[in-house]
Amino acid sequence: MPELERRGLLIILSSPSGVGKSTIARRLCDYDQNIIFSVSATTRKARKGEKNGREYFFLDHSEFDKKVQDYKMLEYAKVFGNWYGTPIDPVLTSIDKGKDVIFDVDWQGGNQIKNSRLGKYVL
Repeated sequence: MPELERRGLLIILSSPSGVGKSTIARRLCDYDQNIIFSVSATTRKARKGEKNGREYFFLDHSEFDKKVQDYKMLEYAKVFGNWYGTPIDPVLTSIDKGKDVIFDVDWQGGNQIKNSRLGKYVL
């Protein structure tokens, strides 16, 4: 009998800023190699020591807007004058490979993900 391929799940960690979501997410990723941390995109400038694609995907406003218009953002919001969001393509690639994707988002982002076309994969 052929073995069924496992499809990845979406794991949403949502709470107020500063309570430890990122710490929990990183520990889960360290513990289980099947869990991948979702890297968000932002229009803010990179801070010293940040690397594009590691902490964030750093985009200018027109690039971010194009992704929104092309339905390439799973969730997004404007915070303190900058846009933040989750590019959908890396998430789709990961779950297609059977990897679980963990998100560190606020409650609005969590709701957008749950109500998206990928909501059926939310744990």
